[in-house]
Amino acid sequence: MKATLITGASGGIGEAFARRLAAEKHNLVLVARSEDKLHELCDELMLKHQITAHYVAIDLIDYEADRRLYEETEKHDLEIEWLINNAGFGSMGDFANLELENEMEMISLNIMALVALTHRYLQQMRTRKSGVIINVASTAGFQPIPFMATYAATKAFVTSFSEAISEENRPHNIIVTALCPGPTDTKFFDVAGAEAFKLKGMQTPEQVVEAALNGVKSGKASVVSGWKNYIGAVVGMFAPNFLVTRTIAKVLRPKVENKQ
Repeated sequence: MKATLITGASGGIGEAFARRLAAEKHNLVLVARSEDKLHELCDELMLKHQITAHYVAIDLIDYEADRRLYEETEKHDLEIEWLINNAGFGSMGDFANLELENEMEMISLNIMALVALTHRYLQQMRTRKSGVIINVASTAGFQPIPFMATYAATKAFVTSFSEAISEENRPHNIIVTALCPGPTDTKFFDVAGAEAFKLKGMQTPEQVVEAALNGVKSGKASVVSGWKNYIGAVVGMFAPNFLVTRTIAKVLRPKVENKQ
């Protein structure tokens, strides 16, 4: 059975992808740690849209989780036509004071799990000469960001990696798109312990998904969601890094110090 696999599907952008693609009659494989949320969402989408929805409750940070997820989809004869690598998290604060284990787990999820799943499912897509991979990056990846150092660096990797393999796979009729949202109205800031950093006028997950799907239709290697975010990303890319980092640090340092 043909299906779309979405990681980090229990909330935020991942859930928005699930709801939108279910409405477009995609069969789904939803992946996250929360079994209760996944079960409830699968039941709802199957009933509402007459699709098939499976779920796999797994922590992608765990050893060989990507292999176990891949084997689970193989066992059920699920042909993954679309792969949406959305699972990830961030942290904010003075890097020297952050918990090392948390930073290493962020690298594992944001980079290692994404690369592993991309590699595994890309083999099938190459054989079929078709497929779509959406890797969720961030506008944070377009420049170094003090007090979000590890997170921004992981998202810079995701964008660079995705754009490179997008061109590699163009002759094989496979679309690889790096989705780069700006601040989005999800639980990201709560999980990152950065409630004070929330901004007014953030995009909704549904707006981010709309931008992603438009980018896929156009075959774009990367998509920035929202014109304000696009302008900010362009400015960040062309301004000297020392100027960007000093400006951002000047804004964020008082908030970090107040939080501490």
